[in-house]
Amino acid sequence: MLLDTASLYFRAYFGVPDSVRAPDGTPVNAVRGLLDFIDRLVKDHRPDQLVACMDADWRPHWRVELIPSYKAHRVAEETPQGPDTEEVPDTLSPQVPVIEAVLDALGIARVGVAGYEADDVIGTYTARATGPVDIVTGDRDLYQLVDDARGVRVLYPIKGVGTLALTDEAVLREKYGVDGRGYADLALLRGDPSDGLPGVAGIGEKTAAKLLAEFGDLAGIQAAVDDPGAKLTPSQRRRLTEARPYLAVAPKVVRVADDVPLPDVDTTLPDAPRDAEALDGLATRWGLGGSLQRLLATLAA
Repeated sequence: MLLDTASLYFRAYFGVPDSVRAPDGTPVNAVRGLLDFIDRLVKDHRPDQLVACMDADWRPHWRVELIPSYKAHRVAEETPQGPDTEEVPDTLSPQVPVIEAVLDALGIARVGVAGYEADDVIGTYTARATGPVDIVTGDRDLYQLVDDARGVRVLYPIKGVGTLALTDEAVLREKYGVDGRGYADLALLRGDPSDGLPGVAGIGEKTAAKLLAEFGDLAGIQAAVDDPGAKLTPSQRRRLTEARPYLAVAPKVVRVADDVPLPDVDTTLPDAPRDAEALDGLATRWGLGGSLQRLLATLAA
């Protein structure tokens, strides 16, 4: 099981009231909400291995070089050396180091790699997996990894993590008209304002799906643009021609990396804390209460 950790703690932050606080009054709604999420996921799905995948760089420079608008609207402060600062709610930022410390004390593998997003870490673990993989994320970008033949599916939270949309290739074909492999091409054609991806003007989701159904993939669509006999409307041909510079670089930006240099960590789901003393200190300092105790009981079971 691979967790898109930031996606989940953002959901916890907005889903759990900020009246959930540490003894000193500091909000810990994201911390406790994430612990509750992990508890529920482990109870319901019983993974053998679990990795909390992190954004060591939420806006990698190599993606921005190709498409400068990539996530640009979410930059709070540009940093010449190192990752830009992401716009995050004031009371969430201080909770992230607490989340990291608690996961480490629990012994839950936490992996982020410099220069890469959590999506890329997830993509690489998925590529290396020798058995089924469940990816837990609220980000549709990771639908591109869905692969029935390899047992790779996405668990998309609808309400907390108690209600998850299990996404396999049948779901993708029904909803988007593509399989996992085709989802990245669909996404880059239609664009994604939340990630600052412009897409191809005039090509929405339905048109993109029809083009992929007709021509197979992005390469097939681009070949059709040069084929006078291909079934493209004049406006589609013109727009796709005008978008060629974007289409030349978009695949590298949109497709998750599968060759990230992952550290050598034990991804086995722990049945007892790695550092019980540190965990006790964190529980007292931050008032983690029942959320932590429930997760510990679930791990022990």
